[in-house]
Amino acid sequence: MSVTGVIIAAAVVAGVGILIGFLLGAADLAFKVEVNEIELKVREALPGNNCGGCGYPGCDGLAAAIANGEAPAGACPVGGSVTAQIIAEITGQTADMVKNVAFVKCHGSNSVSSLKYEYHGNMNCKEAALVSGGGPKGCSFGCMGYGSCVSACEFDAIHVQDGLALVDREKCVACGKCIAECPKNLIEMVPYQAEHLVRCNSTSKGKDVKAVCSVGCIACKMCEKACAFDAVKVVNNLAHIDYDKCTNCGACAQKCPTKIIVIKK
Repeated sequence: MSVTGVIIAAAVVAGVGILIGFLLGAADLAFKVEVNEIELKVREALPGNNCGGCGYPGCDGLAAAIANGEAPAGACPVGGSVTAQIIAEITGQTADMVKNVAFVKCHGSNSVSSLKYEYHGNMNCKEAALVSGGGPKGCSFGCMGYGSCVSACEFDAIHVQDGLALVDREKCVACGKCIAECPKNLIEMVPYQAEHLVRCNSTSKGKDVKAVCSVGCIACKMCEKACAFDAVKVVNNLAHIDYDKCTNCGACAQKCPTKIIVIKK
């Protein structure tokens, strides 16, 4: 090959390389994704459980929401106040957050509630709820004790004792997975500082409640009458506490004849 041919070939290769480089550069500019530095820092501060307890699709979704001002610094229930403080420093927000914990609205353990039948074998709560009568407990609104919520909890915060699920308030991070798992809708989030809680979910009439459980709400309204702050109401045969109004005075618990308004443990 002549020197001229070599020079031409080299020039062609160099030209193609320059053209490819130009096209790649143009493509990079056209499809460049802007990086939000605040979002990246917030994401690093989050614990990475991806539990969805914040209401967003994982920690990436929450980091984006916080960086865009759509969620507060304390939106992560798993990270708690420590993570909230770190994120507040990153974003310039305040770190105020209300700690919530899961609460099982049932007091009907096996020792105080009647059973329609005894089942021995493997079954979860969702399967048991499909059985005729809605499970083995005499009260069709109560906890069946098969522990689906226990399996759903990544933080070892729920255990079944005497046929009843109980939440360890100090371990609970309010991720909400137990709530989604319970077929009876027995679990709700309550403020950590709430001192008095209604441990019943039954909307049956008083006589029907007493027939199957000795510690159920009988809708007598004594708690409602005892409350001087309009914080307790009996709706659809069941007492409810408005935690925004409740002063934790304890009058409702003292008057409750079946003692289903319990003091937190």
